[in-house]
Amino acid sequence: MTDIKKGLAGVVVDYTAVSKVNPETNSLLYRGYPVQELAATQPFEAVAYLLWNGELPTEVELARLRATERSYRVLPADVRAGIDLVPLDAHPMDEVRTALSLIGARDLAGSGSVLDASGSAAENLSRSIRLFSVLPAIVAYGQRRRRGQQPVAPRDDLDYAANFLWMTFGEEADPVVVDAFNRSMILYAEHSFNASTFTARVIASTLSDLYSAVVGAVGALKGPLHGGANEAVLHIFDEIGAAENVVPWLDAALAEKRKIMGFGHRVYKRGDSRVPTMKAALDTLVAHYDRPDVLALYETLESEFVSRKGIYPNLDYPSGPAYNLMGFDTLTFTPLFVAARIVGWTAHVIEQLGANALIRPLSEYNGPDERHIEGYVPDDAVLSAAERPEESAG
Repeated sequence: MTDIKKGLAGVVVDYTAVSKVNPETNSLLYRGYPVQELAATQPFEAVAYLLWNGELPTEVELARLRATERSYRVLPADVRAGIDLVPLDAHPMDEVRTALSLIGARDLAGSGSVLDASGSAAENLSRSIRLFSVLPAIVAYGQRRRRGQQPVAPRDDLDYAANFLWMTFGEEADPVVVDAFNRSMILYAEHSFNASTFTARVIASTLSDLYSAVVGAVGALKGPLHGGANEAVLHIFDEIGAAENVVPWLDAALAEKRKIMGFGHRVYKRGDSRVPTMKAALDTLVAHYDRPDVLALYETLESEFVSRKGIYPNLDYPSGPAYNLMGFDTLTFTPLFVAARIVGWTAHVIEQLGANALIRPLSEYNGPDERHIEGYVPDDAVLSAAERPEESAG
């Protein structure tokens, strides 16, 4: 009997130098650096450079990347028009997917045969930087149009995180908020062969283009068991309402065998290594906005759930209320994940193409045995060799 690994659990399919979880320290490492150290010391642009190139940038390299990023911040008019065709009551991930498809089509127009689609490493790095640069405009415009607001033009005097918040809210964010947002982007940027990254690598392995790989990853990330979990956390918070309601709410939820989003992770068994950094950022936001009620609900639900189930929070648990305090709509949370994870996805696409093998797993068939349509008589052309009558020797 074949040993089936549902969900590919425990299956190692390839090498990667992009990231790993160090089991000895329970730390997520980006190119060897613990992510909590990067979040505490680096701007998101520097971490993007690290994931793409393998090393942190020099001052000159960082300045060059920032200049390039700022040159691609404006949302092209035709891409904005494409977003406007998406119904306002559709999920904003549909806007993101549509916009990225349009950007890919524009960039690859006239490139010829699909045989040339995958591109060189240098071409794909340039494409990666362009997507990284324009995604804040896509996400910000999506939230603003759903609120009936006009888009806000980017500002060249602001770094990536501050400009993202500026384009979303139309006002300059407090440094405390910018720092918390920057940390969240770094924490979400990469996480090895998760579902969306693996999707991107599968698509890239066919020698399709980077944009197709990213669009496929967006589809995978939309699911509530992956990127959509941070949205689900806020829905839970809204449902509970206040800390004093946690116990009866949790009693009912567990009795109904509901899945409590924001807890548990396939990789981490001793707690998600990114949570302490994001929780510290959430604490600064709670103090900044004077919202102790949010912290009370957060800590009460965490304490009750961990004591009953022994399952710890993942990154989505603190990031959901953090984004809510910053002013992002709940529906915008997963597009924010895209804006961060675009760096990891594209780093993996480039790595996959650097030593490519088509990803094509096998399956164990468990359907009906071979059977036939009653009365069907095959033509000679479709008869197998075994079915053909023996020809006479004479």
